[in-house]
Amino acid sequence: MPQKPLHVASLDEAVEAIRQIIHDNIVPGRSVVAIGGPVGSGKSTLASQLGGLMISTDHYLPDYAKVPDHERDEPVHADFSRLAQDLTDLRQTGQAQIPQWCFQSHRRVGEWEAVATDRIVCEGIFALHPTIAHLTDIRVLVEAGPQTRWKRWERIEELGERGMGVEAAREHFDAIAEPIYRKYAPLYEADLDLIVHNEGV
Repeated sequence: MPQKPLHVASLDEAVEAIRQIIHDNIVPGRSVVAIGGPVGSGKSTLASQLGGLMISTDHYLPDYAKVPDHERDEPVHADFSRLAQDLTDLRQTGQAQIPQWCFQSHRRVGEWEAVATDRIVCEGIFALHPTIAHLTDIRVLVEAGPQTRWKRWERIEELGERGMGVEAAREHFDAIAEPIYRKYAPLYEADLDLIVHNEGV
């Protein structure tokens, strides 16, 4: 690996850097790239640009009705055992049944069959959690300032893509997403290979 962590200033640069790391280190078999960071940083956008099978840790969230509002992003409620098993199955066999979490009803609503031929990209707020670190080959943090990240989320809610609504999303951003991420940032942001400074709109 290059001297860690490497810093880049755009998602395009990040894609090239990740591909170069994979190439230079000849990651055998199905490589697992973990892309984490706070809400609105650009994790899923980078994952989609990188290509491969994308697994979002959002689908391992708890049913919101079963946990208090202020604990919804706490990692203790995430289904890490299922995520670890799914990543293991994908690496070893190339197949896994992945849970489907609904952003409108805020609960798990079923499963879908995932097939990985080469690269597996695990993205989301829990993607860099130490409980699954041993299953990943490359660890990438995407970051941006809170104003930039909120504007991105606001646009998503204005388009109705997440079903929360702008007002509720703003409350969640300020009272839950931001403070809980910062609480665990030292865990999530340890032993990184790449940091992406994604301030572009």
